[in-house]
Amino acid sequence: MPMQIAQIIPSPLNYIGGKFKLLPQILPLFPKIDGTFIDLFCGGCNVGVNVRCEKAILNDTNHNLIYMYHTFKNLDKDVLFEMINKIITKYHLSRSDINGYNFYHCESSSGLGKYNKEHFLKLREDFNETTNYDYNYYVMLYVMIVYSFNNQIRFNRDGKFNLPVGKRDYNTKMQQKLSAFVDRLKSGNYLFTSMDFEQFDLSPYGKKDFIYADPPYLITCATYNEQGGWNEDKEKALYTFLDKANNQGVRFALSNVLSSEGKENSLLQDWIKHNKNKYNVVHLEFNYSNSNYQKKDRNTGSDEVIIKNY
Repeated sequence: MPMQIAQIIPSPLNYIGGKFKLLPQILPLFPKIDGTFIDLFCGGCNVGVNVRCEKAILNDTNHNLIYMYHTFKNLDKDVLFEMINKIITKYHLSRSDINGYNFYHCESSSGLGKYNKEHFLKLREDFNETTNYDYNYYVMLYVMIVYSFNNQIRFNRDGKFNLPVGKRDYNTKMQQKLSAFVDRLKSGNYLFTSMDFEQFDLSPYGKKDFIYADPPYLITCATYNEQGGWNEDKEKALYTFLDKANNQGVRFALSNVLSSEGKENSLLQDWIKHNKNKYNVVHLEFNYSNSNYQKKDRNTGSDEVIIKNY
């Protein structure tokens, strides 16, 4: 029986490239899935946890992210929240939901970074020196994300978390988002994997299954693309992977941009032209004016698309 999605919920992470605001446009484009839904680049899981299917495989190359999701799913929710509170208390981080901003001599407009900075850096130092990768390690990671810049996640080449402190804290909204996300993970048949998409074995899948691919965008600049993690070779390899899936009868949808800020993804455009009789292109509407990634010239915009083989 397909997993029941009572309502659309957001990810507890502010993951760059997250598709929550686009879900009302994306989800109606998906076909009925009687088998397995494969989220090849799950990121913050905004899409993966909001799809009706028999089973969902949520995959990402960021193993820290995947193990953190494992922790959310496996721990008793009361235990998880207790561990979060203990870490916040241990490092003397702010709790604006309990004490308000005045208690920390801060204002909502400027945020809590001034108070939290020293405490956050101590937490980050201890986390980066930890070699025991247990549940507590991944709960520490979550707390760092909550108190980091824009609630994001970023590791340097040496595997060290390196974001600075942010303006917000573990407020009521963050708690509600985490609670709903944990409930969703525990209620469904979700499997988390961490591998490069080229390692993903397509052989068990067929016409009942569905692949959603939301890779790093080749022509945009984001933290997940800073260290050369995505390039033209990876882009071409993904097209080959999706062509193989199509030849095997597996339905797929690819999120990407044809153009952004005057740049064009010529590789994507050529692939679409080459497969014009097999694949369909749907142009999405999205206003970035309220996001943290506003463009200097909004008129240039982004031509965000879904490419599907059904």
